[in-house]
Amino acid sequence: MYIHDLNPVLFNLINFEIRWYSLAYIFGILIGWWVAKKIIIFKIKNKIIIFDIKLLDDLISYIIISIILGGRFGYIFFYNFTYYFNNPLDVFKIWEGGMSFHGALIGVIIGTYIFSKKVKIKPYFFLDIIACVAPLGIFFGRIANFINGELYGKPTNFLWSVIFPKIDMVPRHPSQLYEAILEGIILFCILLAVILKKNIKIGMCSSFFLVLYGVFRIFAEQFREPDMQIGYIFNLFSMGSILSFCMILTGLFIFIKIKNNEILK
Repeated sequence: MYIHDLNPVLFNLINFEIRWYSLAYIFGILIGWWVAKKIIIFKIKNKIIIFDIKLLDDLISYIIISIILGGRFGYIFFYNFTYYFNNPLDVFKIWEGGMSFHGALIGVIIGTYIFSKKVKIKPYFFLDIIACVAPLGIFFGRIANFINGELYGKPTNFLWSVIFPKIDMVPRHPSQLYEAILEGIILFCILLAVILKKNIKIGMCSSFFLVLYGVFRIFAEQFREPDMQIGYIFNLFSMGSILSFCMILTGLFIFIKIKNNEILK
């Protein structure tokens, strides 16, 4: 058993704070960008694709904006609309947390589509690369959730249980770490193996990401407390599970289209 005593603030200089949550996004984007470039360079050297690597650098600004806007507004609309409707200024307090993965995903898809149309490259080419490196950002994000003591798990007597004193003195599942391993490390390893195959079809990595993330998230949700302001929908499903199920259906739809040799646009 571990008693959580981690400080969400790395250091505080006068009134300027550096939080682990903010660093998680920075590290996730920078490392994901670096790995994405390595993947594309590998494909170029092996004559799998012809691509101007500079376009990836141009895409990053779209991705950053998409993650922030999509993640924030996704959290507001999916998880806590009433609160932010009554406290509109708190919408801008991103440093306090309150980001939705599913919202960020929608934002990234929209931002990537806009950029792809601008440079006249199929959106699924970029989405496949993003899908492969996204688990790196998810990993850092879940570690930051653990440091913040948020998104904590259900009570348990397991040996590796964690007590979050700011919540209560009940031993709980470190569900944030479960998600970091499943949605981060394991998912990244699988998708990296997929995308480096020479004969992999465009869109396949995106479909695998949607399905596998959805499965891993639904599994992890069984150990995680539902959001207090929502609880269980129909007394059965968390919001995260419902949104992840929609991801699985979307991923399967894309996979079937690829298998039937239908053109992805």
